[in-house]
Amino acid sequence: MKTRIILSLVMLLTVLSVKAQESVETRIFPTNQIIAPHLIEVTFSKTVHILFPSEVKYVDLGSYDIIADKATGAENVVRIKSAVKGFEGETNFSVITADGCFYSFNVVYKNEPAQLSIEMEDWLRKNPMGGAADDRMFVKLKELGGETPLVVNRIMYTLYKKNKRDIRHIGCKKYGIQTLLKGIYINNDLLYLHTSLRNTSDISFDIDHIRFKVVDKKVTRRTAMQENIIEPVRTYNRLTTVDGKATVRNIFVLPKLTLPDDKLLVVEIYEKGGARHQSFRIENTDLVAAKPISELHLK
Repeated sequence: MKTRIILSLVMLLTVLSVKAQESVETRIFPTNQIIAPHLIEVTFSKTVHILFPSEVKYVDLGSYDIIADKATGAENVVRIKSAVKGFEGETNFSVITADGCFYSFNVVYKNEPAQLSIEMEDWLRKNPMGGAADDRMFVKLKELGGETPLVVNRIMYTLYKKNKRDIRHIGCKKYGIQTLLKGIYINNDLLYLHTSLRNTSDISFDIDHIRFKVVDKKVTRRTAMQENIIEPVRTYNRLTTVDGKATVRNIFVLPKLTLPDDKLLVVEIYEKGGARHQSFRIENTDLVAAKPISELHLK
């Protein structure tokens, strides 16, 4: 009797198991959800260098058959080579860059790789409104407040192309250089500052660095000035030189901020090897009057 009961339970469990397995449906990813890998050939005695459009944030290797890391002194270059002579089959590695792009690579061993220096296409900055951008997914970065890099690039691209001057009272003009703040815009937790720099002299203006800092409005001579440096999270059309008789424009993206009445946001542009430094001040009333990006009618 006990034997019959045990056999019945075994048969019942077997039937349930088979039915459960039959009910499991294998789903296939659609083509637009698959990131097609690039094929890279590597060897033991030579190094392959890959140049990316922006800073490399993450590199992951599929096996110990290969070694890879960022090139010394270059934030956007990955070097890769074989760690094992003549490894068989295929391995892979992945890269995430600061613009939120995800790259996938398949790697095979070749005694003489076809390419030793590879430049990845910078399609995101060339035309962020293009169809190629819509076909991709992007890694969300904490520094962008959860916004996708694609949206940030589209906003910067649109502001630059429209070239509107919504602010007319903030700027600096001295030493033959004129700097203007043309507009302040807001989207989610990011501020977009549209600036222009005009060089009316015949001597080129070499930019050493640009600094954004929050300072006290009034500081007595005996009191040290309290400064809080604000780092842009993105810059569109980053330049190092303004030629003579030329005008250039930039878009700077800052984390959202407002200021108390006794504080100012100061923008400083320092000339490299010179003294024609520029600076202008932004009041809290200017920041809170920032125009919403929705008025730009992005696609």
